[in-house]
Amino acid sequence: MSMKLSDHFTLHELIRSQTATRLGIDNTPDANVVQNLKYLCVTILEPLRARYGQPFTPSSGYRSVGLNTTIGGSPKSQHMTGQAVDIEIPGVSNYDLALYASNNLDYDQIILEHFNPSDPHSGWVHISTTKHNNRRECLTYNRKHGYLKGFILTHEDMINARMMRA
Repeated sequence: MSMKLSDHFTLHELIRSQTATRLGIDNTPDANVVQNLKYLCVTILEPLRARYGQPFTPSSGYRSVGLNTTIGGSPKSQHMTGQAVDIEIPGVSNYDLALYASNNLDYDQIILEHFNPSDPHSGWVHISTTKHNNRRECLTYNRKHGYLKGFILTHEDMINARMMRA
């Protein structure tokens, strides 16, 4: 499955999964999901590749329901509809990537996941988009604090975000 979804991204890159291969899980998308993946590539991935001027491969794109369940993904995950991708770009801080995307792309949700400010390349950035009614929601996620609104960089920011959530 090496169908081109956009100038620089293929279907294979957006559906590959070592877990699915290892466990024999079918991770083949239907035609509607392929259309969503094309839209994701054109509106999110291609602009990021152009901005940073270097190739990158998403760490997670489409996930079948079976794969998503197996890895413990959210039951509402946009990965299952081909509307979400997890990425890192070599040499780019994940915080800077999330911030750039939030200011320049038409996104539904951006989550700065497992980011540690003392290691700018830690974690990854989850970005989703839809064709209509994007929420433009920015979150930070880590195991200790869960989901917090905004992109959180310091321990003090975490405390303030948790107090606002309570």
